Amino acid sequence: MTVNSTTLVTEPVSEGNGKLLDAPLASGSTATLSLTDKKLVCVEYPGFVISVDNMLDSVGGEQALTKTYADSSKRLELRFRPKDPYCHPVCGNRYSSNNLLLRVCRRKRKGSSGEAHITMEILGLIGTTYKFQGMADFQYLAMHNEPDGSKVSLYDKVILRKPEKKEFFDLSVPLFLPPPLFSRLDGPVDYFYRPDSMHREGNMQSLLLNENLIGPNRARRPHNAIFVNFDEKSIPTEPLEAAKINWKKNSIHHSDIKAEEEMRKLFERRPIWSRNAVKANVDIHPEKLKLLLPYLAYYMLTGPWRSLWVRFGYDPRTNPEAKIYQVLDFRIRCGMKHGYGVNDMPVKAKRSAYHYCLPTTVNKAGERTEEGFLPDDITCVHISAYVFREGMLPPYRQMLYQLCDLDVEQIKGIIQRNDGKEEVCDERDGWCLPQTADDLRDIISSMITQVVRAKRPASSSPKLKPVRAGRKMEESDEDDEEEYDDEYKPSEGSENEMETEMLDYM
Repeated sequence: MTVNSTTLVTEPVSEGNGKLLDAPLASGSTATLSLTDKKLVCVEYPGFVISVDNMLDSVGGEQALTKTYADSSKRLELRFRPKDPYCHPVCGNRYSSNNLLLRVCRRKRKGSSGEAHITMEILGLIGTTYKFQGMADFQYLAMHNEPDGSKVSLYDKVILRKPEKKEFFDLSVPLFLPPPLFSRLDGPVDYFYRPDSMHREGNMQSLLLNENLIGPNRARRPHNAIFVNFDEKSIPTEPLEAAKINWKKNSIHHSDIKAEEEMRKLFERRPIWSRNAVKANVDIHPEKLKLLLPYLAYYMLTGPWRSLWVRFGYDPRTNPEAKIYQVLDFRIRCGMKHGYGVNDMPVKAKRSAYHYCLPTTVNKAGERTEEGFLPDDITCVHISAYVFREGMLPPYRQMLYQLCDLDVEQIKGIIQRNDGKEEVCDERDGWCLPQTADDLRDIISSMITQVVRAKRPASSSPKLKPVRAGRKMEESDEDDEEEYDDEYKPSEGSENEMETEMLDYM
């Protein structure tokens, strides 16, 4: 689509006046003009301007222009139907420029064969230019199709233009639900279609049976970890030869040798560790940790020790004392009965689907926020990332705790209810009694509720903030069921969720 553009120039600052040159100029001659201190802003308007007032209304007026110019992260919004609240805007990008605005007048008497009289003046310096380079979004009109095929406007029925009486709200109106937006991008993007992926482990049979089965399909990354399921008969006693070579090749600094010694002592003292607990007790870079862990332990994929690293040769399924090392998947509960709503959650979400830039804002590369992204050089983890104590708030909404790291006497009493009487190791409850995990979650949730209510001022009452239509009540990374894979990458924040713990290694 090609549109003709008109240049609009405004002046946020006015200082001084340019000098006027008023002299006849011959063809090919030059002239000298004095610069002015007046600063201007240029808007390349994507259309023909017949009425300046209508044009200003389409960009929100002078007030909206001033507000947009004051914030360098904002894009200029242009609505071709400014009175229609359902009109999707076209966004203009902001650019720095070093241009001049000239006024050139050429006068010549009719019928005269003499040279023209040319007048030039520099009106100001253009330091900022807005250009509309993106594509316009789809437009959704408030219309209704009648049975006879005609279309009827609904604007007078759905838009409240003035205070109305009760009769206005009792009128029967056809259902009209416009989408909030059609696309988050206003520029063309090359989409590379990929062929259907073939999942691992027997999924060919499911394809032949036309079953909708989604499984892991990412290729393994070469970090040489050994993964064990709960139902496997044997456990590994030593690492892969490739893991040995890989660690020896990369452990070239004294700090690497020291980290290996410290980690060996950890596994001697305690045979099962979570990755967060290891990071909190050993000072090692995450990239080196990905190489060292497969050298000293194997990774449990399923069962009560899922997402944990187990010392080579140690089988928790045959050792009742391994009960205290089982994992508890805890997620903070939402609801007014717990003292806070979804949007009043006292703990920040580690990741959210809504942490993205809208089309009306500029995406600044490299920008990091305290909720999601942390500098790459941070290698340590606070003790709260794997330990829970009374009066403590978890750092994230979903936590993976080992039972031995739940430092609460009431919780310890529940775990120890069947000490010495463990008979069978169950895949769901391990060596604990049935429903032990549910009882522990109830206790932790009640403790968190007490902490939240104690920290909230007595005068304030919890209120649910309105949630915009189309938004999910919870972040996707906290609502999804556990998904296990044989590799993972370093997370951008903390490493406290079971999915992240699995994905954080490879």
